[in-house]
Amino acid sequence: MQKKRFAVIGHPIGHTMSPFIHSRLFRLAGTEAQYGAADVPPEDLSAELEHRLRDLDGFNITIPLKRAVIPLLDALDGKAAQFGSVNTVKNENGRLTGYTTDGDGFRMALAAAGVRLEGRRTVVLGAGGAARAVAFEAARAGGTVTVAAREHSLPAARELCADLTKKIPGTRADFCLIRNIGGEADLLVNATPVGMYPNVEGCPVGADLLQRVRFVFDAVYNPGKTALLRLADENGIPGLGGMSMLVWQAAAAQGIWTGARFGAQAVARLCGEASFEMKKKFGVPRTVQP
Repeated sequence: MQKKRFAVIGHPIGHTMSPFIHSRLFRLAGTEAQYGAADVPPEDLSAELEHRLRDLDGFNITIPLKRAVIPLLDALDGKAAQFGSVNTVKNENGRLTGYTTDGDGFRMALAAAGVRLEGRRTVVLGAGGAARAVAFEAARAGGTVTVAAREHSLPAARELCADLTKKIPGTRADFCLIRNIGGEADLLVNATPVGMYPNVEGCPVGADLLQRVRFVFDAVYNPGKTALLRLADENGIPGLGGMSMLVWQAAAAQGIWTGARFGAQAVARLCGEASFEMKKKFGVPRTVQP
């Protein structure tokens, strides 16, 4: 039997952990497959899709192509259409269908940590692609969502809230500046790049806000222990880093491609292996890429 072929595309792509994670998942599932990475600038996406990517059994998509790829696909899963973002593509007899597993990765990572989204207030820092996946997943679970952004991102935060209330009837969503976040929150999610290499000491909020939060999730996975998570620790607030979301979204993608399913213990072990490999491979914290 011929090996199945998969890859991740993005620009830049040099520090992605996806080949390591997916190769381990294929091995766990007993699937004969190979997984590579391809640097695809946005202006080359259409040509690459027609001349190379259609030869693959499937592929993942990372920044900055998650929305740009949508009009180039043959079909779109309902959730991907709702989110307005694609990170996984399945090739079935030459027909490319786009999916999103970013929200699944977020939800499954929290579930493995014993944290529920249902009926909770989630405050999302940021209004970009990662924030969009997190906000939609929280809204789909019936939670209240606050999108908090810096001044230059406030129009995007307003647009995201409007999209949430339009696409998920009954959603309670509001937006504000990060410095104006009020009240208590069950979950605070950092979906900004603050805290990534090389600015590893950057922290998007102060201790005064964390004291009104029950749980902190940082979508940044490199470094594994961000300044935000360290500050949460100092204030006695439990937290979780982005590596778990990265591995769970990869596991969900393999479910789409091959039907494979993975248990929480196997994923937890892989999170540890991936974190170790990241340090061994890059030596110092690098820029986050899914």
